[in-house]
Amino acid sequence: MSTFLIADDHPLFREALQAALAPFFDDLRVIEADSLQNTLKAIKNHSDIDLILLDLNMPGAENYYGLTSVLENSPDTPILVVSASDNLESVNVVMHYGAKGFIPKSYSSRKMAHAIMSVLEGSKFIPEKYIDSIGLHKPDMLQSIECVRDLTPKQLRVLKCLKQGKMNKQIADELFVTEATVKAHISAIFKKFNVTSRTQVVLLVDKLELDD
Repeated sequence: MSTFLIADDHPLFREALQAALAPFFDDLRVIEADSLQNTLKAIKNHSDIDLILLDLNMPGAENYYGLTSVLENSPDTPILVVSASDNLESVNVVMHYGAKGFIPKSYSSRKMAHAIMSVLEGSKFIPEKYIDSIGLHKPDMLQSIECVRDLTPKQLRVLKCLKQGKMNKQIADELFVTEATVKAHISAIFKKFNVTSRTQVVLLVDKLELDD
């Protein structure tokens, strides 16, 4: 028997993926989760999970936080990212952090099953079109992701406002704080990102999905 954890916030996709994989795996048992919180709960409650199929964009999983959190809580279970974000940067990032593979959601059930079998046998899997490019460089966004993860919730809200081009007074009004408080948060953000201007920090986080 194989036990897979499918972590995706779309119930139809979870059902479709389970049905698509069932013909390829005998006695397949599937555990479902629709958020990062429920994914971590499932990992805690089920010690016999053989593989985790993880969506990058579930609630609570922004900016690769879901992947890194799952890796920290289940370091010995292979994780395959299943995502619609089919691009070299995303593949580079998830493989850098320790995922065993990346499957585009556009794949057929047979191709998905092949990828899963490869990972269960101890190999890694990425789309063929990225094989010659993966790992050749460390994406610039990796450092930005780490910096974002280190921000406090209030600093993250201020950073979102900066990315949206809002001025200090607008940010203060939106967050119900004083402009002095906003300036203090911005200074702390600059320090963590090692920059000296709004333009610099916005450029660093431009490709990150910070918006709710």
